[in-house]
Amino acid sequence: MKIADIVTRSVKLEGAISNAVVSFDDHDVSLVAVVSDVVRNGRPVAGIGFNSIGRYAQHGILSTRIRPRILNAAPDSLLDESRTRFDPARIYAAAMKNEKPGGHGDRASAVGALELAIWDLNAKLDDRPAYAAVAEAFGRTVAAARVPVYAAGGYYYASGGGRTLRDELQGYRDQGFDAFKIKVGGADAAEDLARIEEALAVAGAGSRLAVDANGRFGLHDALTFGQSIAGYGLRWYEEVGDPLDFALNQALTHNYDGAIATGENLFSLQDVRNLLNFGGMRPGRDIFQMDAGLSYGLTEYGRIIDLLERRGYSREQVFPHGGHLINLHIVAGLGLGGCEAYPGVFKPFGGFPPSCPVVDGTVWPSDAPGFGLEEMPGIAAAISDLLG
Repeated sequence: MKIADIVTRSVKLEGAISNAVVSFDDHDVSLVAVVSDVVRNGRPVAGIGFNSIGRYAQHGILSTRIRPRILNAAPDSLLDESRTRFDPARIYAAAMKNEKPGGHGDRASAVGALELAIWDLNAKLDDRPAYAAVAEAFGRTVAAARVPVYAAGGYYYASGGGRTLRDELQGYRDQGFDAFKIKVGGADAAEDLARIEEALAVAGAGSRLAVDANGRFGLHDALTFGQSIAGYGLRWYEEVGDPLDFALNQALTHNYDGAIATGENLFSLQDVRNLLNFGGMRPGRDIFQMDAGLSYGLTEYGRIIDLLERRGYSREQVFPHGGHLINLHIVAGLGLGGCEAYPGVFKPFGGFPPSCPVVDGTVWPSDAPGFGLEEMPGIAAAISDLLG
């Protein structure tokens, strides 16, 4: 058994929206197919993965650096001990051949997309859903409980669109969501506070609403805005400043009693270790949002979760960034705290297929083989174009 080919294409996200820092008008995603030499129903079995939402595609890194390393490796060196499945850790190691320590960034996303495609491929070879394969690989039993999920939205839309923030969140509630996240930091404080009040009218309580500044604030503004929202009892205050400004993060934890959330822009085990060493994160309170698709895949992600638990944090404090189906499987398989969803934006990758309905703020992956990405029509069309 071997990998016959690796193909990738960049798929543009739909929608003209922005947060406090960036516009997503020209963002795209790396869609990757790892094609095996196993043939079923007349076609090779292929694993599908992508990096994540809200970043750029890494076509060059995947095509010119990573693909040749994998295809030139001895086929047996990429298999697990049973010689019937591909070993994600060995493929991760092969992908990183001749790469220096550090310098994560887009490289971490490129490897993440490839490595996640291997998990999809292995689960398809076993004809089972990815969450079951993930749970088994990490020595876990899949819990019967459904995954808590929140609707991420509340972006800054162009004026004149005829839709209000309240309309948006009410639409999510009508879909079964009972917790929400909106953007802050892209307007003056008075407008953002008004937006929070508008969102609370739908959420019903601060414990059902989080706010995300996308790294916009310096220390003074972070603390000032934190004081302004302290009385709302919000679910969390997210990505307040630069994600590598651990001193700012620590100061915030000393001066803001509510939960803070960060981690989506940390791309490695060492990044997370630095956050724990210097960022002031509080066991039982703060939220970690690292995303496997941005941090080398599940091999590295599993090491991150292990580090958190060894340092006294709970995996229930982990809510991966991303809002997509791959992370739903990861949350279910690893027993994490909950999952983000993008039900209204970032098509075709955001949100879940009809086979994964949201009920009372919870959702569960379908039992389709692998991650079930083919159940999402927009992704299925992109996969069809990719594989020909």
